[in-house]
Amino acid sequence: MKLQLARLAILAFILAAWELVSGRLVPAYLISTPSKVAVTFWQWLMDGRLFYHAGITALEAVLGFILGALAGMTAGVVLGRAKGLADLLNPFIVAFYSIPKVALAPLFIIWFGIGIEMKILLTATIVFFLVFLNTFTGVRGVSPELVSILRLMGANERHVLRKVVLPSAVVWVFTGLRLSVPYAMIGAIVGEMIAANRGLGYLLSHNSSQFNTAGVFAALVAIIAMSALLNTAVSWLAEMAMPWNKAARQREVTV
Repeated sequence: MKLQLARLAILAFILAAWELVSGRLVPAYLISTPSKVAVTFWQWLMDGRLFYHAGITALEAVLGFILGALAGMTAGVVLGRAKGLADLLNPFIVAFYSIPKVALAPLFIIWFGIGIEMKILLTATIVFFLVFLNTFTGVRGVSPELVSILRLMGANERHVLRKVVLPSAVVWVFTGLRLSVPYAMIGAIVGEMIAANRGLGYLLSHNSSQFNTAGVFAALVAIIAMSALLNTAVSWLAEMAMPWNKAARQREVTV
């Protein structure tokens, strides 16, 4: 409770300082004010504009996140178990990973147009590498002794994956998923800012071009809120997949 109150106090201090500084120490057109941002945000809620644009961005981010996560987990497990194949493809993986994924947006526009498909695929590409690298690391970190014991007991690769590899790597997988949430939003927002007439990214760039600072901050608040919701959803899935982590935390609190 004290921690929550301290956080609220810090937030209130920041907002109050922002309101006082704007127009006095810093020109109002540069940073607007919290009150104007709140009014703009409320107007967008009332006329339905925010729900429309947020719905488009959420669809792009969630579909891209799911597609990229599934592909990343699959590739991470396959290459994590196939050392020879991983060593063969390693230079190509490193080369593709080193490319700033946002730089692929113009190429994706040429390939897939400016529709929603381009934003979904750009988001999936960004998410893929984060999930893949974490899954790959988790699979490679599985104890060889456990695998050898199962092999001696007559287990095949499917049994090894189900009984040892996947349970051992699940923490790494969800770490990658959590890290990917803001990047999924980045993919969707950047795609909308480059080529779109709807979505929170479009709303952000449109208000920026109109020098509407309050609108820019209101769009940023909506983006932050959506990212927080996605993070909460991933954390809930992690608790469902790893109930022992929640039990361990509860024991620590009890102690």
